[in-house]
Amino acid sequence: SLAAFLKQQGYKTNALVSLPVLNQTTCLNRHYDRYELMEHHNDFNAMLDALKFDPEQPSFYIMNVGETHYPYTLVGEKAEDLPILHGVHGVFKHMDDDSDEASSDKFKQLFTGDRMAALQDKQRKNVEFLDSLFEKLYDIVPENTYLMVTADHGELFGEDGFFGHGPILHEKVFEVPFVEGKFK
Repeated sequence: SLAAFLKQQGYKTNALVSLPVLNQTTCLNRHYDRYELMEHHNDFNAMLDALKFDPEQPSFYIMNVGETHYPYTLVGEKAEDLPILHGVHGVFKHMDDDSDEASSDKFKQLFTGDRMAALQDKQRKNVEFLDSLFEKLYDIVPENTYLMVTADHGELFGEDGFFGHGPILHEKVFEVPFVEGKFK
């Protein structure tokens, strides 16, 4: 892994993750000196406040953001009008399929075309919000630091009859915000 490689090169390795599925008990925790599940799944700003650097040792940080994850809320925002999606990673399949009339009708009531467009627009606005925090990140990070900022997956908004994410191999699930690089 990149964390193992950089650790061998003398880097202090850090992971700040947003989502409980990526908690410290997963195998992703390997090779990190610090692996922290953040208090809120949608608070990149708190991640920036949690960054710690040793001026005598180079650092590697991977930061997993959750603002792009359903229900696309920022800290303090509520999504009370949206259902909690349970089941197979929160994916709805075949939105137009009338074979199971009850579930199809329920889905159509919850996720109208207007609501799907509004959710997609909200996710896009959250990406813009994340973008606005990169100036703060660049001001905080010292030289000799390697960073990766990303989400764990993309989302589907009706493409090929799906809403949500995984466990499907769809190109939209692989479209994630991603920024990486080394500060020299």
